[in-house]
Amino acid sequence: MDSLKTEIVVVGAGPGGYAAAFYAADLGKKVILIEKDKKLGGVCLNRGCIPSKALLYATHQIVNSRESAHRGITFTEPKIELDKLRTWKQSVIEKLAGGVATLAKMRGVTVITGRAYFEGSNKLRVETPDGQQFVEYDKAILAVGSAPALPKAFDLGNPRVMTSTGALEVEDIPEKLLIVGGGYIGMELGFVYAALGSQITMVEALDAILAGADADLSRPVVANAKKCFKEIRLKARVTKMATVGKQIKVESEYNGEKLSELYDRVLVSVGRVPNSADLGLANTKVVLDERGFVKVDAHQLTDDPSIYAIGDIAGGILLAHKAHKEGRNAVENIQGDDVKFDSIIPAVVFTDPELAWCGLTEAEAKEKNIPYQVAKFPWSASGRAMSFDRTDGVTKIIADPETNRVLGVGICGAGAGELIAEAVLAIEMGATVEDIALTVHPHPTLSETLMECADAFYGHATHTFTKKKTAE
Repeated sequence: MDSLKTEIVVVGAGPGGYAAAFYAADLGKKVILIEKDKKLGGVCLNRGCIPSKALLYATHQIVNSRESAHRGITFTEPKIELDKLRTWKQSVIEKLAGGVATLAKMRGVTVITGRAYFEGSNKLRVETPDGQQFVEYDKAILAVGSAPALPKAFDLGNPRVMTSTGALEVEDIPEKLLIVGGGYIGMELGFVYAALGSQITMVEALDAILAGADADLSRPVVANAKKCFKEIRLKARVTKMATVGKQIKVESEYNGEKLSELYDRVLVSVGRVPNSADLGLANTKVVLDERGFVKVDAHQLTDDPSIYAIGDIAGGILLAHKAHKEGRNAVENIQGDDVKFDSIIPAVVFTDPELAWCGLTEAEAKEKNIPYQVAKFPWSASGRAMSFDRTDGVTKIIADPETNRVLGVGICGAGAGELIAEAVLAIEMGATVEDIALTVHPHPTLSETLMECADAFYGHATHTFTKKKTAE
């Protein structure tokens, strides 16, 4: 079979891959996009970000209905129809995936469905449903992502032991659900299943939930989780799992005791692993690190001058918006520009309440001995937060004590993920705390908490009394 020839081939059609392919096409390049799944969008759209947020929104309506009585509005107990819930969730995925496919066609991007295998630095073999297809290219962008980690000790071949992929299918509502891992995925899905009616036990090996965030920001999330979950166990370790009838027997160590318990389902959420195997990378000059991630430089270029790598496969923070930015950077570098990755990447955890941060955290500042100054604004002083009973939040600014330049921002509260973008822009633009304070924010909105936090930095926030604090 004759090879297809193209300027750029993108392997993987997730949020980084299709963004890179579309951008390259917009710049006039001939592009082929290869994706092993039938639908474009990758894990994020099909088995991650989008379905999880759809389920979080849907189940939050259950929580809202149960918490409205004190406002004089009472609902009957919600009736949950899982078939309809799954159908609605899937409809969201289908619409978005269809939209991506349409945009690829409109841009003239050739899409090949199949598994790609590198024959060399400038040639791919694609195993498609119709047979082999070879692709020769000038440059390749590797964007094959990652998959949920499932340690061998937990891989029983039993669907009742789930990763996030299985949990998002919501096959049933387990009465007793164990979640192994207190990171953002475990926490988000914990709130989903708790709202549906499951008794959640969470086991975390570390001494904190959501360890990447500052403790004062994650505290409201943990407080609500303790209300919604049956139990959260820190410094706990699962040692063994086994199938017992229609349940999973779990042996663990906690507080110096050995426990043996039965659960209806177990969600294993202990991180992700790169999809770097079975790609033929040994036929190229691409180098992997000890964990299997592809090594790249600041331009997203691998050790092979013809191959770039972006997103999860390139390691670092495993977030869709990071992959998107890296994809565009890679295309610009292929164009001949000199674009290095130095962007501020926000993190958002869609728990209840939401948690978001960007730039320098207070924990990082302490660890690296970076001088800093902190200001906080409690949402209990926000009229907008009070108007819909979500005063369980806080906005926090970390700044350089000499220049007052914003170094980092953290927000915990309803809609924090929507608010954090202003902070990202402030840091990217080198804004000072005064710049935020002097910017008129609409009233009554949650965005005012950033302005008032900035005012608090100078000791004159209108709706709270604070004194300027300097870190020791």
